[in-house]
Amino acid sequence: MGARIGIIGGSGFTGAELLRLLASHSEAEVVLATGDSQAGTRAADLYPSLTAAYGSLTYRRYDVADVAGLDLVFLALPHGHSQAIVPELRGKVAHVVDLAADFRLPDPADYGRWYGEEHTAPELLADFAYGLPELFRDQLRGAELIAAPGCYPTAASLALAPLVRAGLIGTEGIVVDAASGVSGAGRDKFPFCGTDEDFTAYGLLDHRHTPEIENNLGGATVLFTPHLAPMNRGILATCYARPAGSSTTAEVLACLADAYAGEPFVVVSERSPSTKATLGSNVAHLTARADPRTGFVLALCAIDNLVKGASGAAVQCANLALGLDETMGLPMVGVYP
Repeated sequence: MGARIGIIGGSGFTGAELLRLLASHSEAEVVLATGDSQAGTRAADLYPSLTAAYGSLTYRRYDVADVAGLDLVFLALPHGHSQAIVPELRGKVAHVVDLAADFRLPDPADYGRWYGEEHTAPELLADFAYGLPELFRDQLRGAELIAAPGCYPTAASLALAPLVRAGLIGTEGIVVDAASGVSGAGRDKFPFCGTDEDFTAYGLLDHRHTPEIENNLGGATVLFTPHLAPMNRGILATCYARPAGSSTTAEVLACLADAYAGEPFVVVSERSPSTKATLGSNVAHLTARADPRTGFVLALCAIDNLVKGASGAAVQCANLALGLDETMGLPMVGVYP
């Protein structure tokens, strides 16, 4: 029998994606999924795509007694809810992977500044490992508490962190322009007519993912502008930085290739990444350029925001926490067309 898994908040997009991925995981058994607004509803009725694997699974209301004794619990809840739940889960389940932003930032003051509310469990922040394996794998092996990264910070950090660590780019005035599919906003927020044939920027100057990106880049200063694109899934992050010295395209590409050599979920190539190439997979596609004409280094990353940007990253972290093969249950090939 594999690890016994619970999903709290399993009726949203990230919860449904967790169910999809775990259905192919040979060492995981989903024993319950909660969804207070959908309590009593079969998962297969809300998401018919799940029917073959979860024909009888019914969403229930959250009760800590139901999850006590499980090997691992995923929290796929809106921001703020995990802060109340984690303290009562700790000691009752072996591992917790939180997909929300509740425990991603180590400084409690950042929650008041960027999220507009004080953190209610600041004493737990230092106990969470940050769940981006390609950059912080060592702290994830066997971890009890893991904060899965945001989708935008995943794309931007994978593109920029190796260049910062190698000293090839400066850390001041980095610009990140990133576009996401509407699924990143949740199951019910955007209707078709409100997003089709539209492309808009939002969160100007103060998007809450900014400090997460800056932390991942060692305290860099980043101007981050997210955009909503009329597609279901995907993120394309286009990142601009000034070189720390003279850099060539060959050097910045080699830096990324060396940093991610052997990483199963990162592809580095000269091709410009596309969101379609990542659809349904846990793989990030990267490239970089150095432009002598304008004096900028350009780094790009494409991911599926629901897989590598959310639920896939959470499963990858869970595998490390449980001592399993990191790739278990995670697709490496995208869906096309």
